[in-house]
Amino acid sequence: MIFDYETLKIIWWAFVGVLIIGFAVTDGFDMGVGMLLPFVGRTDAERRVLLNSVGPTWEGNQTWLVTAGAATFAAWPLVYGAAFSGFYVAILLLLFALFFRPVGFDYRSKLQNPAWRNAWDWGLFAGGFVPPLIFGVAFGNLLLGTPFDYDDTMRVTYHGGFFGLLNPFGLLSGILSVAMLAMHGASFLQVKTEGDVAKRARKAAAAAAVVTIVCFVAAGVWIATSVEGYRITSMPAAGSAFMPLAKTVERVAGGWMGNYTLQPLLWLVPGCTILATVLCLLFTGMHKSLPAFIASATAVAGIILTAASAMFPFIMPSSLDPNSSLTAWDAVSSHRTLGIMFWVVVILMPVVMLYTSWVYRVMRGKVTLQHIQDNEHSAY
Repeated sequence: MIFDYETLKIIWWAFVGVLIIGFAVTDGFDMGVGMLLPFVGRTDAERRVLLNSVGPTWEGNQTWLVTAGAATFAAWPLVYGAAFSGFYVAILLLLFALFFRPVGFDYRSKLQNPAWRNAWDWGLFAGGFVPPLIFGVAFGNLLLGTPFDYDDTMRVTYHGGFFGLLNPFGLLSGILSVAMLAMHGASFLQVKTEGDVAKRARKAAAAAAVVTIVCFVAAGVWIATSVEGYRITSMPAAGSAFMPLAKTVERVAGGWMGNYTLQPLLWLVPGCTILATVLCLLFTGMHKSLPAFIASATAVAGIILTAASAMFPFIMPSSLDPNSSLTAWDAVSSHRTLGIMFWVVVILMPVVMLYTSWVYRVMRGKVTLQHIQDNEHSAY
């Protein structure tokens, strides 16, 4: 193997993080457009402008989510098993909400009936609003710790329920997730539209940016002052293979701030996140659409990196038995598996990114009402 086991564990933490950020930045603005559809688009033609702005690319963007799920299964099988068991109801709701997107895009324009189209518009709204809300609530609960444990035969048991996820911090995280993607989607619409649609998108982007800043700062203060974090006190060598129960973990007040204390440069991540959100707000007010979109994408990536930097090496902490917590050191596949998959990613990821860049280059330009009228049968 070109890399030792410990290095590969860190590399795969980074790979999964890149996939999650790729999903949030690309499919995030698709979801943002979906949740803004009934509000930014006032008429049927305006809503078709919004749908055509993301229509050519949303399916490709959604593959980031599929790839992230597959990578979790392959690289972190224990996380995959515990998360999909514990968050079973939430994941079903996520999938049912996502179903509205392909069906809505395909069937909305089949009939001219306004009631039919309005119903699908709200279905597309659900497909854009519910997934970010669920992702945010789930991530908030990861920071709080989830109620699962392993017995001495390494059988995992989840002791919580769906409504237990709807705690105040989880809901705040959900609102933050919705607000940041609404900001991102509205910023994208500024780039792709013009006239009244772009004007409403700017207002939506500004409002969502303010909510994002408030929720992000509030969540950070809450984590620093009121949420117990996790800290490994002893474990086998990071480069060895071992089960989660082989380590010792404790919960401590302000524990999620430990990495920031040890590595002060990490404070640049939340700092740049706040700066990027403020820049998105300023560029939006100045009608500079592309810089606003770049700033919103940076803010989305920064919010995810801020949480990841605080949690490392923890992936899924346990609130019932801290020693059962899953980390980048003990929830991973074998050395050989990680090594083989590393080369798969190194070869295929650049291809995917080049293809994605080419698609966006081909589909560049604005979607206008005139375009919709001239392409009545091909538009969504």
